[in-house]
Amino acid sequence: MRSIWNGAISFGLVSIPIKLVNATENHSISFRQIHLADGGRIRYRKVCELDGEEIETAEIGKGYEEADGAIIPVTDEDLAQLPLPTAKTIEIVSFVPATEIDPLQMDAAYYLAANGVAAAKPYTLLREALKRSERVAIAKFALRGRERLGMLRVIDDVIAMHGLLWPDEIRAPEGVAPDTKVTVRDAELDLADALMATLGEVEVESLHDEYREAVEAMLAAKAGEAIERELPAEGAEAAPGQVIDLMAALEKSVRAARASRGEDAEAEGTEGAAGAARSAEVTPLTRKRSRAGGAESGASGRSGAGGSGASARKRAPAAPKAVGGKKSTSTAKSTTSTSSSSSASSAKAAGAAGAARTKKSTSKTSTAKSTKTTKTTKTAATAKKATPRKRTSA
Repeated sequence: MRSIWNGAISFGLVSIPIKLVNATENHSISFRQIHLADGGRIRYRKVCELDGEEIETAEIGKGYEEADGAIIPVTDEDLAQLPLPTAKTIEIVSFVPATEIDPLQMDAAYYLAANGVAAAKPYTLLREALKRSERVAIAKFALRGRERLGMLRVIDDVIAMHGLLWPDEIRAPEGVAPDTKVTVRDAELDLADALMATLGEVEVESLHDEYREAVEAMLAAKAGEAIERELPAEGAEAAPGQVIDLMAALEKSVRAARASRGEDAEAEGTEGAAGAARSAEVTPLTRKRSRAGGAESGASGRSGAGGSGASARKRAPAAPKAVGGKKSTSTAKSTTSTSSSSSASSAKAAGAAGAARTKKSTSKTSTAKSTKTTKTTKTAATAKKATPRKRTSA
């Protein structure tokens, strides 16, 4: 058994190291307060009545409230300075017959265990002295911050101590007895004696708590109805070692937020469909505008390229009339190069997107014109070669 207090018994000049152990235990079944809706525990929190804030244990101190409601703060240092000679000692003050102790004074019961090998001899000496004298020892001791009164007696081979209430803590039985004067006849007393004899004696060990047994049986029968408690609500801190599904927590938070605003699943689906429709409307419109802008840029690029190419052709010198198509091919290449340069300059001014399309379009146009010019030149040259020269007769 676990000790709750360590000290010594002061028996005159003899000191007996002992450990204090609870001699009783409570077997009553305790119930928890729960929320009927979900089975959650109802907790009590320590809250300051002035500011309404929850207070941590480290922030809580002691105070004495006077009759007018004023609070006198008391610190642990104040209490430590008070004289308490029995702080670690059970001090025996007298030995009296057990019949002199009013059972009303008896409080909690403890076992006194010898603490160490050296304590065995003086412990046994005190035990045997109490047995032979048929007396109990009255002692003073301190426990849980206050001085108490106790009675030491022997149970089998162990010294037990009963906590006693101070004499001024026992109320006088005034006003409890019946006020009406009643006379009891001898015949009635004889019948009461006969009833007592009929009931006889009983072994206390055979008595048991029937109500507790009935409660245990009821709980065993209702075990299948146990409520599975859910995880703490969002915002609450998780217990150490508990793993939380982040996505599930976020989804639950979103649903709770929507429910607090009065939104339901149908509204959520309608809103999602409306958002998809708006996206579908905006996307084609955006694409149409994008294509229109690209077409305008391409048109301006082609217009700029065509003007530049025409000006270049007007300013370029006429191709020499030569046999073959080499000169014409060079001229076509020059024209194509000039047209490409002019198209690139116009495309840069119109923008990056228009420039790419203009360059591609201009290149195709210039190539086509170049090819046409080359074919024309080749045809003219071929025609000149094929035409025979007229001989002049002498």
